[in-house]
Amino acid sequence: MARRRIPAPAGKPALDAVRSGSATRPETATAVRYTLEELADRAPGNSVEVRVPPFGVAQCIAGPRHTRGTPPNVVETDAATWLALVTGSLAWADAVGAGKVAASGQRADLSDWLPLFPTGAPPAP
Repeated sequence: MARRRIPAPAGKPALDAVRSGSATRPETATAVRYTLEELADRAPGNSVEVRVPPFGVAQCIAGPRHTRGTPPNVVETDAATWLALVTGSLAWADAVGAGKVAASGQRADLSDWLPLFPTGAPPAP
């Protein structure tokens, strides 16, 4: 289980602000960090590094662990794209196809894990 820094009572309202289009930069940062922590919790492991600069990074998905240098499986995107992916307003394949996500390595496909918080779905516990 991932160590939580952003509790759900802070993360969910920030994600709601993003969905409504009214998020401030601090709310966007909180939403990104909260959703990265949620991904790490739902897909535990250290084989993929997900980067959303400048707000956060998470390691997830079971498999070989890297210990030095650049990880063999890296996903990198901007905050707006990441939050669109986790809410389901953008599909993984569409984001990759449009060049909005850089994904390298055999395990760098997050389509099995996204969206984390689909719009219209009941909130996660």
